[in-house]
Amino acid sequence: MRAASGTGDDLPRWLEAEGIVPVEGPGTIADVALVRGLLVNAAREGRAVSYSELLRALGHRFTRPKMRALCKTLDAIDAAGEAVGEPALAALVVREGDRLPGQGWWTTLAERRGYRGAWEGSEAECFVAGEQGKAFDYWRER
Repeated sequence: MRAASGTGDDLPRWLEAEGIVPVEGPGTIADVALVRGLLVNAAREGRAVSYSELLRALGHRFTRPKMRALCKTLDAIDAAGEAVGEPALAALVVREGDRLPGQGWWTTLAERRGYRGAWEGSEAECFVAGEQGKAFDYWRER
Protein backbone atom coordinates (compact mmCIF):
# COMPACT_ATOMS: atom_id res chain seq x y z
CA MET A 1 0.00 0.00 0.00
CA ARG A 2 1.29 3.45 -0.92
CA ALA A 3 1.82 5.97 1.89
CA ALA A 4 0.09 9.33 1.78
CA SER A 5 2.28 11.84 0.02
CA GLY A 6 4.54 13.84 2.33
CA THR A 7 3.35 12.24 5.56
CA GLY A 8 4.97 8.80 5.64
CA ASP A 9 2.59 6.25 7.12
CA ASP A 10 0.69 8.67 9.31
CA LEU A 11 -2.77 8.28 7.78
CA PRO A 12 -4.70 10.16 10.51
CA ARG A 13 -2.57 13.29 10.07
CA TRP A 14 -2.88 13.08 6.31
CA LEU A 15 -6.67 12.72 6.55
CA GLU A 16 -6.84 15.76 8.81
CA ALA A 17 -4.57 17.80 6.54
CA GLU A 18 -6.75 16.92 3.55
CA GLY A 19 -9.91 17.94 5.42
CA ILE A 20 -11.20 14.38 5.43
CA VAL A 21 -12.43 14.14 9.00
CA PRO A 22 -15.49 12.66 10.68
CA VAL A 23 -18.67 14.75 10.60
CA GLU A 24 -20.51 12.77 13.28
CA GLY A 25 -20.26 12.57 17.04
CA PRO A 26 -19.68 15.05 19.85
CA GLY A 27 -17.76 18.17 18.93
CA THR A 28 -18.41 17.74 15.23
CA ILE A 29 -20.72 19.01 12.52
CA ALA A 30 -23.50 16.74 13.79
CA ASP A 31 -23.22 18.03 17.37
CA VAL A 32 -26.56 19.85 17.59
CA ALA A 33 -25.85 21.41 21.00
CA LEU A 34 -22.47 22.77 19.89
CA VAL A 35 -23.72 24.20 16.59
CA ARG A 36 -26.80 25.64 18.31
CA GLY A 37 -24.58 27.31 20.91
CA LEU A 38 -22.45 28.94 18.22
CA LEU A 39 -25.57 30.26 16.49
CA VAL A 40 -27.13 31.52 19.72
CA ASN A 41 -23.92 33.45 20.42
CA ALA A 42 -24.00 34.94 16.90
CA ALA A 43 -27.66 35.91 17.38
CA ARG A 44 -26.85 37.62 20.69
CA GLU A 45 -24.10 39.54 18.85
CA GLY A 46 -26.57 40.49 16.12
CA ARG A 47 -24.62 38.93 13.27
CA ALA A 48 -24.96 36.32 10.57
CA VAL A 49 -22.22 33.76 9.94
CA SER A 50 -21.13 32.22 6.67
CA TYR A 51 -21.15 28.48 6.09
CA SER A 52 -17.33 28.63 5.90
CA GLU A 53 -17.06 30.57 9.16
CA LEU A 54 -19.29 28.11 10.99
CA LEU A 55 -17.40 25.12 9.62
CA ARG A 56 -14.08 26.72 10.67
CA ALA A 57 -15.47 27.26 14.18
CA LEU A 58 -16.15 23.51 14.24
CA GLY A 59 -12.59 22.76 13.13
CA HIS A 60 -13.31 22.01 9.46
CA ARG A 61 -12.51 23.65 6.19
CA PHE A 62 -15.35 24.23 3.75
CA THR A 63 -16.30 21.41 1.43
CA ARG A 64 -19.68 20.74 -0.15
CA PRO A 65 -20.17 17.42 1.69
CA LYS A 66 -19.44 19.11 5.02
CA MET A 67 -21.79 21.95 4.18
CA ARG A 68 -24.53 19.43 3.39
CA ALA A 69 -23.89 17.66 6.71
CA LEU A 70 -24.05 21.04 8.47
CA CYS A 71 -27.38 21.76 6.78
CA LYS A 72 -28.85 18.57 8.27
CA THR A 73 -27.76 19.78 11.70
CA LEU A 74 -29.29 23.20 11.03
CA ASP A 75 -32.58 21.54 10.08
CA ALA A 76 -32.57 19.59 13.36
CA ILE A 77 -31.82 22.76 15.34
CA ASP A 78 -34.64 24.70 13.71
CA ALA A 79 -37.16 21.86 14.04
CA ALA A 80 -36.45 21.60 17.78
CA GLY A 81 -36.53 25.38 18.21
CA GLU A 82 -39.76 25.74 16.28
CA ALA A 83 -41.37 23.13 18.56
CA VAL A 84 -40.73 25.38 21.59
CA GLY A 85 -41.50 28.71 19.90
CA GLU A 86 -37.96 29.88 19.14
CA PRO A 87 -37.13 31.77 15.96
CA ALA A 88 -35.06 30.04 13.30
CA LEU A 89 -31.32 30.06 13.86
CA ALA A 90 -30.50 28.63 10.42
CA ALA A 91 -31.48 32.01 8.94
CA LEU A 92 -28.19 33.28 10.38
CA VAL A 93 -26.09 30.95 8.21
CA VAL A 94 -25.42 32.55 4.85
CA ARG A 95 -23.31 32.32 1.72
CA GLU A 96 -20.31 34.63 1.71
CA GLY A 97 -21.09 36.03 -1.74
CA ASP A 98 -24.58 37.42 -1.27
CA ARG A 99 -25.11 36.94 2.51
CA LEU A 100 -28.26 34.89 1.90
CA PRO A 101 -28.96 31.34 3.06
CA GLY A 102 -28.49 28.49 0.61
CA GLN A 103 -31.12 26.66 -1.41
CA GLY A 104 -31.92 24.09 1.27
CA TRP A 105 -32.97 26.83 3.68
CA TRP A 106 -35.36 28.29 1.14
CA THR A 107 -37.02 24.93 0.51
CA THR A 108 -37.44 24.13 4.21
CA LEU A 109 -37.77 27.05 6.61
CA ALA A 110 -38.76 29.77 4.15
CA GLU A 111 -41.49 27.61 2.67
CA ARG A 112 -42.74 26.58 6.13
CA ARG A 113 -43.05 30.28 6.92
CA GLY A 114 -45.06 30.87 3.76
CA TYR A 115 -42.37 32.54 1.65
CA ARG A 116 -42.84 31.80 -2.05
CA GLY A 117 -40.70 34.51 -3.65
CA ALA A 118 -37.31 34.48 -5.33
CA TRP A 119 -34.28 33.15 -3.46
CA GLU A 120 -32.19 36.16 -4.51
CA GLY A 121 -32.70 39.88 -4.79
CA SER A 122 -34.33 42.52 -2.64
CA GLU A 123 -37.44 40.50 -1.73
CA ALA A 124 -35.26 37.62 -0.50
CA GLU A 125 -32.98 40.04 1.36
CA CYS A 126 -35.96 41.60 3.15
CA PHE A 127 -37.37 38.21 4.14
CA VAL A 128 -34.01 37.00 5.47
CA ALA A 129 -33.43 40.27 7.34
CA GLY A 130 -36.81 39.82 9.01
CA GLU A 131 -36.05 36.23 10.03
CA GLN A 132 -32.60 37.20 11.28
CA GLY A 133 -34.07 40.15 13.20
CA LYS A 134 -36.44 37.80 15.03
CA ALA A 135 -33.48 35.66 16.10
CA PHE A 136 -31.41 38.69 17.12
CA ASP A 137 -34.23 40.15 19.22
CA TYR A 138 -35.17 36.85 20.83
CA TRP A 139 -31.63 35.87 21.86
CA ARG A 140 -30.53 39.35 22.99
CA GLU A 141 -33.30 39.19 25.60
CA ARG A 142 -32.04 35.89 27.04
